Amino acid sequence: MFESPPFWMYAVGFLLLLGPLVTVHELGHYLVGRWFGVKADAFSVGFGKELFGRTDKHGTRWKLSVLPLGGYVQFRGDMNPASIPDPDAPPEEGSFQTAALWKRALIVAAGPVTNIIVALAIFFAFNMAYGKPLPVEPEQVGVIATFTEDSRAEAAGFEIGDRITAIDGKEMTNWRQIQQEILLYPNREFVVTVDRRGDAIELPVTAAAVEMKDRFGNPSTVGLIGIEVEDIEERFEPLGIGEAATLSVSQSVDAANMMVTGIAQIIRGDRSLKEMGGPVKIAKFSGEQLSLGPSAFVFFVALISLNLAFINLLPIPMLDGGHLAFYAVEAVRRKPVGPEATEWAYRTGIAIVLMLMVVVTVNDVVSLPFFGS
Repeated sequence: MFESPPFWMYAVGFLLLLGPLVTVHELGHYLVGRWFGVKADAFSVGFGKELFGRTDKHGTRWKLSVLPLGGYVQFRGDMNPASIPDPDAPPEEGSFQTAALWKRALIVAAGPVTNIIVALAIFFAFNMAYGKPLPVEPEQVGVIATFTEDSRAEAAGFEIGDRITAIDGKEMTNWRQIQQEILLYPNREFVVTVDRRGDAIELPVTAAAVEMKDRFGNPSTVGLIGIEVEDIEERFEPLGIGEAATLSVSQSVDAANMMVTGIAQIIRGDRSLKEMGGPVKIAKFSGEQLSLGPSAFVFFVALISLNLAFINLLPIPMLDGGHLAFYAVEAVRRKPVGPEATEWAYRTGIAIVLMLMVVVTVNDVVSLPFFGS
């Protein structure tokens, strides 16, 4: 493990992260398209000028391009890699636009779905390899050992020896669950149920918003109520295939909920826009996780794979979710959206994507060392 990863590790981590994830995402589109008889003119890993490539017997140009920030499949009949129909192209057999609506929808959905499957597979593999962590002494989970300075829990009437059993009515079975329930919601009021000498007592407390840094100095705003608990010994219980699969689904849903919550908090102003990042931050985080070892890096790959699926499913024109939104409207109207509405929607989508790119790029640049970050 490196305390401060060398520069090469950021580059290697970035390529090992985005390269495979972008490839499997686009392969999802490509394979389902081929299954439905839709021809692909190009399959590119990266954007911009082609570095090298080859054309297969089906007429698809497979290439590696200069900017490793994504990729695309350009199907027959598309005007560009964003799958915008070419108005000047006559309908032909094997083109994307002449495929049935449900086929187009499945082809578009296949990319994000493939990323979700990758994440599920990684979580499943970890669950099968390591099992489920359980406390050796369950009755000691969540027992308050001490309070921090200016503790909100202490001010709210908590006492040393209280055992947290539920938060907002949700049963807490381990300390990791208690942490996640509170850390993710700064400035939120919770109703915490504690066991105090056999009595169940409900105590309202509002989590403070505190900026904390991880071992690599990356800041984030978290919710804290000012308690500390004693270290609890854990054991790992082996899981069967069904249990491991069920747990992997639960882990993926929890991760998706965290993404939705984070975006909602940024929109409400509970979190800073500075927490959003682009390619530079992704490279930084991937290098840091790689420095922690293969297991930490692969787990990070699963989280980013889910993140890619989530972002691509947002109903923004230019993204997969935007195309699916158009297809939903087409299914209701029983005819495609008009060309003028489509053009304005794509312009709006481009504007939104550009604004997000500006925000994350500024955040990336400001986070560089020579800006004092």
